[in-house]
Amino acid sequence: MSTTVTPPGQTTDQTHPAPTVSEDRATHVATSQRKASRLLLGNQPRWIRPSAAALLGFTAVLYLWNLEATGYANSFYAAAVQAGTKDWTALLFGSLDAGNAITVDKPPAALWIPALVGRVFGFSPLSMLVPQALMGVAAVGLLYLTVKRISGASAGLLAGGVLALTPVAALMFRFNNPDALLTLCLVLAAYLTTRAIEEAGWKWLAAAGAVIGLAFLTKMLQGFLIVPGLALAYLWAAPATLGRRFLHLLAAAGGIMLVAGSYIALFQLTPASARPYMAGSETNSFLELTFGYNGLGRITGSEGGAGGMPGGGGGMGGNVGFGGTAGITRMFGTSFGREVSWLLPSALTLLVAGLWFTRREARTSRTRAALVLWGGWLLVTAGILSFMSGTVHPYYAVALAPAIAALVGIGAAELWRGRAYWPARITLAAAVLAASVWSSVLLGRDATWLPWIRVAVVILGVLAAVALLLRVDSLQAVPARFRRTATATVVAVSLLAGGLGSTAWTFATAAQPHSGSIPTSGPTASAMGGQGGRAGFAGPGTSGSGLADGSGLAPDGSRLAPNGSSYGGAAFGGNAPDGAMGPDGAGTANSELTALLKASTANWSGIVSGASQAASLELATGTSVIALGGWNGGDPYPTLAQFQEMVANGEIGYFISGGGMGGGGGRGGNSEVAAWVAANFHAQTVGNSTVYKLTD
Repeated sequence: MSTTVTPPGQTTDQTHPAPTVSEDRATHVATSQRKASRLLLGNQPRWIRPSAAALLGFTAVLYLWNLEATGYANSFYAAAVQAGTKDWTALLFGSLDAGNAITVDKPPAALWIPALVGRVFGFSPLSMLVPQALMGVAAVGLLYLTVKRISGASAGLLAGGVLALTPVAALMFRFNNPDALLTLCLVLAAYLTTRAIEEAGWKWLAAAGAVIGLAFLTKMLQGFLIVPGLALAYLWAAPATLGRRFLHLLAAAGGIMLVAGSYIALFQLTPASARPYMAGSETNSFLELTFGYNGLGRITGSEGGAGGMPGGGGGMGGNVGFGGTAGITRMFGTSFGREVSWLLPSALTLLVAGLWFTRREARTSRTRAALVLWGGWLLVTAGILSFMSGTVHPYYAVALAPAIAALVGIGAAELWRGRAYWPARITLAAAVLAASVWSSVLLGRDATWLPWIRVAVVILGVLAAVALLLRVDSLQAVPARFRRTATATVVAVSLLAGGLGSTAWTFATAAQPHSGSIPTSGPTASAMGGQGGRAGFAGPGTSGSGLADGSGLAPDGSRLAPNGSSYGGAAFGGNAPDGAMGPDGAGTANSELTALLKASTANWSGIVSGASQAASLELATGTSVIALGGWNGGDPYPTLAQFQEMVANGEIGYFISGGGMGGGGGRGGNSEVAAWVAANFHAQTVGNSTVYKLTD
């Protein structure tokens, strides 16, 4: 049941008693609210279901249209999905290769669904990407249902539409990074928590915890950033005694531990010989990855060792792909701004206003609980992303999109209902005007792209603000028979003012195939690290770590040339070992190298430094290729002794000179491996690559 904005100290009906109400009275009020909500949901106007169907249909078209043009998108994850379609162990542990040498540097949950689909329909770009797009449709649908329970169908439709038309959402639900499943899990957890708050239902809360556990298995600690908002909302508003509320939160914690803890135990207790090496860790440990490179290291900037890169707030502070400079304005800056911030000023305005207007309502007020839930989600997640000094990328902002959308939907709907009250009317007008002006600023950062839109949104914003302030839809000068038309016009102009800019940028994003490891939204297929584009490729005897322009760092810290050349080894300047990149983000291996690897009968056809290059070769050949040193060549796997044993057992066909992100100077002793190969095997040139045959 919706809460209508009213002047402070007043209430609209018996469902909003004074804040001094007893616990018994609060429970009675909450029960009345639930009954009213069920009655409302069971007697919906006829337009609601067709409108919801239209929203989901539109989202499906937007996210699925011309999806095949994206190809393999991020070939790093594509190769892992391919491996999962071939081997169950690879599927379970998230191996980069079907031979199970090393994992991706993330938990495996995001790989499970596309890999299972690939097992049924065959591995292809579409079998991998369609599940991602459908996750986006599901997230929009769940957000609609969640907001609808609080503020009605109109608010739910607005929230769902805002999420669908957020540029970073259109980017990531058409891509194969883990963020699609992460976002779906977060929205589902919010829905389950909302249901739990309605009736103090510990089972709903335990289910929410289980889903958050799955979010952890998708992207580790990022899945926990919504927990403070969800927990505070339940602790504040659930219709139960304080002691019961605390006990119910323990049920949620139990759900998290059951899902996340059981997998951690499975991984840690499985003998290292029976599973792949945990990429991103020094000790082959899932827990180390959780709290190190993929956890606290990302926040503090200390993750640069195994698998790490300079963080957004550190050496890469001015780099758009690495988040820009850390600080309170980061979400509005060049890196994150056009991904997600279009309606962020409005969402913050509506959050503050909503908390103020509901300050006198009963503790169990569902509207205020929703504001606490979504506001906590927004503030905690945005705060962490803004101030973390480790590795951060713009597409991480997709986790903010549902919270912004929900706050806009709830806040706009409630203020619209209370527009007879002048503070509500002023706040709503200010939110619309802020959205239009900020959209114009964001569009102005690319002055050559459709410049008329940034002028149009400001004009529309001014018109909408004036119409809202004057209450044009209810002016006595407007004949009664035209007031419905006037109302529809004010709503339409307000929606255009707030959403035209982001909608246009979203359509431009969906129309353009994106690839690479750091995709960004917009009308160009810009992406850093187009599967190796950030790293110098180093041959045997070479050591270095890749930088954003394709150059590297020598062991003494000096910078290598952008072509990747360095001491004593051939280099390939940031492309795959074949020297060329395909439109799908995977290396287009020359026919000679491809044929050579395909003909190998070894468990692994080859080994090359860096996961991006190994992934590109796997996709091009359909064989297993070891990523020497993991993502950037810095993981201690395989060691020289392990590599020598593999070679002695005839398990590796070829050593391919070169490699990505680091080229062999990490803690894994990759330079030792390369040097040993150069000293003991004969080099041959295959296409543009130097290759060493390791088996007879």
